Amino acid sequence: MAMKIRLSRGGSKKRPYYSIVAADSRMPRDGRFIEKIGTYNPLLAKDSEERVTMDVERVKYWLDQGALPTDRVSRFLEAAGVVAATARQNPKKAAPGKKALERAAEKAAKIEKAAEAAAAAAAAPAEAPAEEATAE
Repeated sequence: MAMKIRLSRGGSKKRPYYSIVAADSRMPRDGRFIEKIGTYNPLLAKDSEERVTMDVERVKYWLDQGALPTDRVSRFLEAAGVVAATARQNPKKAAPGKKALERAAEKAAKIEKAAEAAAAAAAAPAEAPAEEATAE
């Protein structure tokens, strides 16, 4: 039997509440499960201890039996220190989008134009006092 440790949604509309369950991977998300091993309440603050609760011994048992945690549950397990953290690869995550690149180019052009204007303004007053000094 292909086992998963995953979230099963409960709660009302726009008020999600999840149970962390060990279930057969072929069963529906909110369908039949074998054992409830924890809860997850996303509405609580991220630093709240009650946001994620798990029976760590049962989680370890199911992992030893070959159950695979889903991505979200594996993140919970990593935070709890049950499973070693895995490196995730999303190389495009930090890259800015097309519009952000355009805005940055426009901003750089404005800064360059302002710098040229400031240099021209700085050069012009330097010449003016010298002319006044010779006129006297």
